[in-house]
Order: sequence, then C-alpha cells, then structure tokens
Amino acid sequence: MLRGAGEKGAVVDDIPHPAAGRGRRPVSGRTRLTLRVHARARTERVEWDGSTLQLWVREPPADGRANAAVIRAVARWAGVTPSQVMIVSGAAARHKLVEIDGEVALPPPAV
Repeated sequence: MLRGAGEKGAVVDDIPHPAAGRGRRPVSGRTRLTLRVHARARTERVEWDGSTLQLWVREPPADGRANAAVIRAVARWAGVTPSQVMIVSGAAARHKLVEIDGEVALPPPAV
C-alpha cells in the first residue's frame, strides 16, 4: 500500500526492498557479504550486525597486506579455508564485497 502518494517522502508498505537480504546474498552456491574494514587497528576484532561484517585488522592498506588479512579473518570467522574467500569489489576501498564458496551458516547478529 502506498501511503502519501504524491506527497514528499511517500512510503511503500508491502513491497519488499531489494536489499531485504541485507549483507548476505547467496549467488549460485556462493555467499556474498558486505564488509567494512578498519585497517591499522590496534587489535583485531570482528563484529556482525546481520547486514555488514566489520573487521579491524592490524595490517596497513599497502601492498595488499590488509586485503590478505581480511581474507584470512573472513575465512576464520566463516569456518572455511582462505582459498574459498575472494574479494569481489572494493579491493582499494574500506567497503568491500566478498564472496565465499559454498553456503555458509552465518551466526546471528550480535546484540
């Protein structure tokens, strides 16, 4: 149902948003995750809110060192080998999209 049609800020109630899966999207036997990476962190840490996996890695974003640390951290978090994790987009950015081979049972979001 469309409330306020013609008004500024109209809201659509019963049409699911395209990003309803938020953060985890199965793609032909693979799982895609949205990441936010914090390079050069003092301590390594992982937070999952159900839509974005936030990673704090100690390595600097130079010579691919932070990306390698991201792949290792995602693999450890998902319980797969690093060879099953691939950065799909955002290799030179803080926001990344990674793909994990196979269906992965993700933990529930932290509260």
